[in-house]
Amino acid sequence: MEHARNQTEVQEFILEGFPNVQHLGKVLFMVHLLAYLTSVMGNILIITITWVDHCLQTPMYFFLSSFSFFECCFITTVIPKLLAIFLSGKQSISFAACFTQAFVFLFLGTTVFFLMAVLSLDRYLAICKPLYYPTIMNQRICFLLVMACLALGFVLMVVPVIMLSQSSFCGPHVIPHFFCDFGPLIHLSCSDTRSTELLAFVLALVILLTSLIITIIAYSNIVVTIMRLPSAKEQQRAFSTCSSHLIVLSLMYGSCVFIYVKPKQTNRLDSNREAALVNTVVTPLLNPVIYTLRNKQVHQALRNALSRVRLQK
Repeated sequence: MEHARNQTEVQEFILEGFPNVQHLGKVLFMVHLLAYLTSVMGNILIITITWVDHCLQTPMYFFLSSFSFFECCFITTVIPKLLAIFLSGKQSISFAACFTQAFVFLFLGTTVFFLMAVLSLDRYLAICKPLYYPTIMNQRICFLLVMACLALGFVLMVVPVIMLSQSSFCGPHVIPHFFCDFGPLIHLSCSDTRSTELLAFVLALVILLTSLIITIIAYSNIVVTIMRLPSAKEQQRAFSTCSSHLIVLSLMYGSCVFIYVKPKQTNRLDSNREAALVNTVVTPLLNPVIYTLRNKQVHQALRNALSRVRLQK
């Protein structure tokens, strides 16, 4: 009996993608390819300009460049497969590759959320505790904070993914998604996955609530401090610095709460695909635009870089 069961174990999965709009595949391929390339180039620009311009070598831009790097890795785990689906239809993916993709996606996603909380904390210290800021946010502490975000992302995501990978997959092998996400994989498992689902729900709740609470406390204090500033110009400048961060956070939290914060991971699988596009296409596309077009320091750094290029010619 055990031998017969092992014979029917799934060796690969089929990523379904968006079958209802497959007739628009080539158009959607071009749109998403353009969005992907724009996002990657924008994030690379942020990383490059941060490391090249000495004026931007501050804790905030160190965290932003780290965020940009992780985001490039994050979207690259799923977008190439999405592009292949739009171009050629359903795509097969091996069992090992599927769970590797699921882990890397969740690991990097968790890391990005903790990093956003660190960015909130950085803005709080810079605006509310300016005298202590240079001492607290030194180079060593900044590096350790980024490493802590990575370590937490790894530790929190490795257990549920391993638990699910050890489940039995003996039935349908078509994943109603454009990548190997946790909910659709649980839906395909033939084993009792209640403990895995509960663990995933608790971890999603802890990750999102922890970063959200840190962000709310930080920005509540920031708003109070800003309102005490003597001039309207200073208030506007401080609000401008933080508003871009809040725009990104609202998009990320909204889509992730919809997808992951639910006790039953198999609920709303169809609508999860559209919500996942917010995190993998829309938000990564907006981030470089928000952080560059709304930031005078980055504008100045780009002008300085262009001036140096012209002088070299």
